[in-house]
Amino acid sequence: MEDVQNRQAEVSMAINSVGVRNLKLPLTVSDRTQGSQHTVATVELGVDLPAEFKGTHMSRFVEALENWTEDLSYPSMKNLLENIRDRLNARRAQVVFRFPFFLRRTPPVSQSRSLQGYECTLTGTLETDSKPVFLLEVVVPVMTVCPCSKAISLEGAHSQRTEIRIAVRLKGFNWLEEFIEIAESSASSPTYPLLKREDEKYVTEHAFATPFFVEDVVRNVAAKLEKHAQVAWFRVEVESFESIHAHNAFAWIERSL
Repeated sequence: MEDVQNRQAEVSMAINSVGVRNLKLPLTVSDRTQGSQHTVATVELGVDLPAEFKGTHMSRFVEALENWTEDLSYPSMKNLLENIRDRLNARRAQVVFRFPFFLRRTPPVSQSRSLQGYECTLTGTLETDSKPVFLLEVVVPVMTVCPCSKAISLEGAHSQRTEIRIAVRLKGFNWLEEFIEIAESSASSPTYPLLKREDEKYVTEHAFATPFFVEDVVRNVAAKLEKHAQVAWFRVEVESFESIHAHNAFAWIERSL
């Protein structure tokens, strides 16, 4: 049968990345407490395509995943990237895993534990004659209280849920939990799936005692990442879903270390 993908392209133009996305896959992720946890990833696989080829071979991406261990680690990701690059005769291969990572959260007073999910993304890129490059991203929900509102109000202050988005390139292995803890310790308060009345009282009072602007939070996180021995590059963005405005507030910092 004719290999139509290998025909000459009508428009001779290189494509940065072509592939498949929205594949669903079971995934095993390292867990500091339990050793590992099982989750489900949404996967994207892509390669570069030279100008002379009409198309790529989409089925080979799925074949590469079928031969994968489903264990998220440096060796397994490296093998998957090499497999995709070689199967598709590409110079550059990229894999993106988007998955929820779960931690059992314990509120400060009642100790009524419950699971909370965090949106995570791991992107791996491999080019010919280069080592793999990995980008880890995590989104952490927190609570912030406005210092200005607290300073000018006779009673109370406005507070809101805020998202901290951390992206890091690492020199070596690190627990996901470390970056979640960095984010949560940089805001007015963490969030919890389950709170009893005594917990609500503690969380509210603690948050109002430590008010932060988005500028404060982004600097708090960045300062901790700058001191992290395994971080080679980071980008941290803080977005506040304002409770008294129809718009959001944001701030971000990017650094190479």
